[in-house]
Amino acid sequence: MTAEPARAFPAFAPRAAPGARGRTWWGRAWTDALEDSALSGEPLRKGRAYAGSGRVGPITVGPGRIAASVYDADGSQYETVVRIERLTDAQWDRFLDQVAVKSGHLAALLDRDMPQELVTAAEDADVGLLPGIGDLDPDCDCPDWELPCRHAAALCYQAAWLLDADPFVLLLVRGRDEGRVLDGLRERDPSSRVPGSPAGAPGAGGGVAAREAYRAADPLPADPPPVPDAVPAMAITPPPGIPAGALESLVAEAARRARELLDETHPRSPAGSPSGG
Repeated sequence: MTAEPARAFPAFAPRAAPGARGRTWWGRAWTDALEDSALSGEPLRKGRAYAGSGRVGPITVGPGRIAASVYDADGSQYETVVRIERLTDAQWDRFLDQVAVKSGHLAALLDRDMPQELVTAAEDADVGLLPGIGDLDPDCDCPDWELPCRHAAALCYQAAWLLDADPFVLLLVRGRDEGRVLDGLRERDPSSRVPGSPAGAPGAGGGVAAREAYRAADPLPADPPPVPDAVPAMAITPPPGIPAGALESLVAEAARRARELLDETHPRSPAGSPSGG
């Protein structure tokens, strides 16, 4: 599998704990998976309090894992990781197929929304994006034997806030970052205007390559009359201080060179039409 770059997020400032479970339906699905797997409610309660009071440090999100340092009230620091299984390449292919089926799916993702219809379609294709019971695997170096411990719970609750703001965080932890997801969609429909395809470029929503446009154009008009070897002095009014003869030579040389460049760029048949090369 291709290694994806991790994303780092600054620590959350303290906030009211009642919103710890997430505000979006997919953020709450994440915390539901955490809570449904817990053996008791006490670590969860403490985890919500830790998340709300800002005891979780900067969070790093990468394929298959979310990690952060979490702090107790006495200043003790514990390294906490929550792991989740990455999607296989075959699963990614099926998921991207579902995104490409409906243009609104991509538009919603780019608007930082996760359509339930897309998640359902992915599940029908045997691709589970959102975690279920037992899918989140917390680990912490604290002495608590019960997992999730309060530190892992706090990290999971704050991870839900990241998912709330950007569902591409969920796709990253499942194995692919936003850039690679968009690349996969462009491969499926080169004519689509997936971000990253310059407007008007070949394959970017109907753009035409310049070479093809040139070939499709009407034949160019016949060549103009040849440039004379010498330009009459009366046709040129040189600036003060420049001899007329010198200026005539410069004009003639420029015209000759322009003719050569035109012939090199657009070779013509004897009839005066483009040669078709």
